[in-house]
Amino acid sequence: MLSPKSALLIGEITHARKEWKECGLITNLKEYPSGSREDFISKCRNGDFNGVYVIYRSNDSNKITGNFNEELIGELPDSLKFICHNGAGYDNIDVGACSRRGISVANTPIAVNDATADVALFLMLGALRRITPSFQAVRQGEWRGGPNFQLGHDLKNKVLGILGMGGIGQAVAMRAKAFGMKIQYHNRRLLPPREESGAKYVSFEELLKTSDVLSLNLSLNPSTKHIISKPQFDIMRDGVIIINTARGPLIDEAALVEALNVGKVWSAGLDVYEDEPNIHPGLIENENVVLLPHIGTATFETQVRPVVLICECIC
Repeated sequence: MLSPKSALLIGEITHARKEWKECGLITNLKEYPSGSREDFISKCRNGDFNGVYVIYRSNDSNKITGNFNEELIGELPDSLKFICHNGAGYDNIDVGACSRRGISVANTPIAVNDATADVALFLMLGALRRITPSFQAVRQGEWRGGPNFQLGHDLKNKVLGILGMGGIGQAVAMRAKAFGMKIQYHNRRLLPPREESGAKYVSFEELLKTSDVLSLNLSLNPSTKHIISKPQFDIMRDGVIIINTARGPLIDEAALVEALNVGKVWSAGLDVYEDEPNIHPGLIENENVVLLPHIGTATFETQVRPVVLICECIC
């Protein structure tokens, strides 16, 4: 049986292990590095985690426990008061079920803003320049993309529409502004001028109709799943560029493939997918799409920063 005050880590901490261990100076540390959902629930029922007041989890730990849905939350120890989630997106946690249990949920959006925004600009540049054919051809000895080489587009003076102007969206806007893009956004609420940094607030429909490039930077929840599907593609400008570094299910991938095939979407840059790690074959086959394997936060600095933030909360 654990003492009355313990912190539980689900999964591994590869970086900032020292900071996690330092939390042991003021609280007992418990770890569940691997296992299964069934085993985790069994341990909850057997009282192995009694006394745990805070759980540290991440998106990577989801492969161990599965979603923190109502079923799993109902099995967590009565002592639990906090769930600290390493990551900006927390769509795999049922916050409503946590609230009904009196459990507070925290995440780490600020820590991942810059790295994710950097990848969004990388994808934007790659998509506008249709970089994939040239990138692949140079390793095959074909100069400048071979016989199918195509010209790309400049970022300067393009209208960037940001759907979701939170911390990551604002970081994308700041970077895109340096390239001379014109920034507009749609959000659940109008931002104060200091957070807009010169960006123009528009309606969702106007954002779709008037953006040359559309960047998705919003959270996934039941109301935003497939927020971009065929009806939305139909009202976009011909030749629009789509960038997604948020969550894959925000886009109906089948509709995106169709829009790419008919030329409605000129190119796309994607770091996330609807059924990860599976990617729609139509996206893989299309050379006008720049694909990354969900590496938006894959930097040493960004892997350390959220762990430190969570350890500060625990301590």
